[in-house]
Amino acid sequence: MAIFDDEPVKKVRTHEIGQDLALLSVGELTERIDLLRTEIARLEAELAQKGATKSAAEALFRR
Repeated sequence: MAIFDDEPVKKVRTHEIGQDLALLSVGELTERIDLLRTEIARLEAELAQKGATKSAAEALFRR
């Protein structure tokens, strides 16, 4: 907890790319895989949304 209210709260990283995985248990590895799969799905959804927006803009300006 921050000593002063105006201090930023540090986020706890649950996974860091390139992190040493040797000390993690099977359960922790499974948890991280699930976390990363969820994040990949979120990124793919955003990518699809941006692609649809771009396609709509291109179609509008081609007229």
